[in-house]
Amino acid sequence: MNAASLAGEALDELMDATGLEPRQIDAAFGGTGFGGTLMTQRALQEIGVSGPPMYTVENACASGASAINLAWQAVASGTAECVVALGAENLSNLGGGALPLGSKDIEATLGMTMPAAYAMRAQRYLADFGANEGALDLVTQKNRANGSLNPRAHFQQEVSLEEIRGSRPVADPLRLLHCCPNTDGAAAVVVCSAEVAKTSRVPAARILASVIRSGTFHTGYRDMTWPDITYRTATAAYEMSGLEPSDVDLVELHDAFSVSELLHTEALGLADRGEAHRRLSDGDFHRGGKVPINPSGGLLSRGHPVGATGVTQVCEAYWQLTGQAGDLQLSGPRVALTHVTGGGIFGVDNGACGVHIIGAE
Repeated sequence: MNAASLAGEALDELMDATGLEPRQIDAAFGGTGFGGTLMTQRALQEIGVSGPPMYTVENACASGASAINLAWQAVASGTAECVVALGAENLSNLGGGALPLGSKDIEATLGMTMPAAYAMRAQRYLADFGANEGALDLVTQKNRANGSLNPRAHFQQEVSLEEIRGSRPVADPLRLLHCCPNTDGAAAVVVCSAEVAKTSRVPAARILASVIRSGTFHTGYRDMTWPDITYRTATAAYEMSGLEPSDVDLVELHDAFSVSELLHTEALGLADRGEAHRRLSDGDFHRGGKVPINPSGGLLSRGHPVGATGVTQVCEAYWQLTGQAGDLQLSGPRVALTHVTGGGIFGVDNGACGVHIIGAE
């Protein structure tokens, strides 16, 4: 199935669940990195929708989050009442391996693939903050355990520390089970006014903040342990929502590699600098911990269909906040934060980042 057909399946389920009619859709935004031109129009045709404004968004790993941000802007500005935001990807068409980066980018040309970049970040983090490779193993073990409860996950089996440590090297110190899989998948949400939400068959959640930022360009020293783009995006989201990191009950963040969870946990303000690995070891980020991180299994277990990931994270957060998460359900969360970032580009830590803060009604 191509990306548009995968998105069509997600849209079918969305319309069935909400009870909304195709004629109610005022606009649509679709995120994809590799799904081709006019993916959104092709996907909406699958549910009999044509005519309204539709946009296909490419913003690397933040493509899906960017689609939701644009849908939110449309509703918040009053130009639309009911907007569909979706993301879809068929990465199996690429054959496997590291995702291709731009052929004109000097860092990519010199070998700065995503596994290479995150291996450098991992080496620096372990050296600077007194951690060892066991911290990377614990991230994978936690998220694979969470994913074993998720029927939507790419990997639905727990893994032992021995299996993680025995998986093949990819880029030192990263091993295969420290890396997320390339995944085919799609997700879709309705972003709408309060009036439209009242007509839905399912409960609503409220977007308290929706922020997209791009990387800051510079050619000097780059601190590999500090994802500045995540910090800036999250800071803006906290300001928009009027909330603090301590108000967040669950987080779905961009754990494309196991070290990513440690780095972004700190940049999101959920742990002090250099302390995420210790907090993880203490169980603070597990299910039942102080703030569960990636209770759905994250990218390491759920997979990473690039354009769909940001939308999928919002879906997982929505189900938690509305008590529809099934075996994944946490105890009474009221505020969720989702975070996605990516895009290898010369001179910045990442090309694009999206943070959403969502509250239960």
